Amino acid sequence: MKSLQKGFTLIELMIVIAIIGILAAIAIPAYQNYTIRAQVTEGLSMADNYKTAIAEFYQNVGSFPAGVSATGSATTIPMVGNTVGKYVSAIGVDGNGNIQITYSGSQASTKLKGDVLFLNVALDTNYDVIWVCGDAATPTNVTAVALGATTVPIQYLPSTCHL
Repeated sequence: MKSLQKGFTLIELMIVIAIIGILAAIAIPAYQNYTIRAQVTEGLSMADNYKTAIAEFYQNVGSFPAGVSATGSATTIPMVGNTVGKYVSAIGVDGNGNIQITYSGSQASTKLKGDVLFLNVALDTNYDVIWVCGDAATPTNVTAVALGATTVPIQYLPSTCHL
């Protein structure tokens, strides 16, 4: 009497488990970087109001604001309340008109906590306001006012924000 083999052998199961382990070892770090990049993107979208306000301030006054206040003044842009999110703890404007995004929100990744991303203000040849994100190179025919020091690691920045 001949018996038929049913099921998998132990070695076949071990090979499948090894393959799954290798795939998981590659996928988990890639997914963690993806989620941190999504957290950085929250700050960029929250900074849009600041970009508009700074550009309008420059067009009206001829210089960049030195900060933010609740009512605005001759040297500050008006922003009511703090701009905070799940990952962003603060957005401000430095003395050169650059936007400073600080990532220390309640749900920010520990790899991102305390890091700062600058949106640096620059002018093209027509004196239009141009934004240079993070460590990105300043485009040709564009003059940066003053560059802020971004501390967000490059692997977490969107592609437009690094060299």
